Amino acid sequence: MPNPSPPSHDPTRDPAAGARTGEEIRHHAGAHRFNTMVEGYEALLDYRLDGDQMVIVHTNVPDAIGGRGIASQLVHAAFEHARGQGWRVRPQCSYAAAWAERHPEYSQLLG
Repeated sequence: MPNPSPPSHDPTRDPAAGARTGEEIRHHAGAHRFNTMVEGYEALLDYRLDGDQMVIVHTNVPDAIGGRGIASQLVHAAFEHARGQGWRVRPQCSYAAAWAERHPEYSQLLG
């Protein structure tokens, strides 16, 4: 019997958060925004570019869908995108800054 393949990387899931929205995180490059829709509510992360640096300026998760790790998933997706682009990340948003402190595996991206 062949060995099962390892699970693929799922950028919408942050293992540290232990939550999953079941919805896709989308990146809207022109708007400098990551978002997801959960139960009809939009959760989002806004950023701006400063040269080769992604500055995370805002995250918002409506109270109705809060407490599920959605903000963590948005920040995780943003950091992964920045890594793929070769960008540094500056978390100006207090939530994103706290997330980065809890995830030292992304410290090499901070700058």
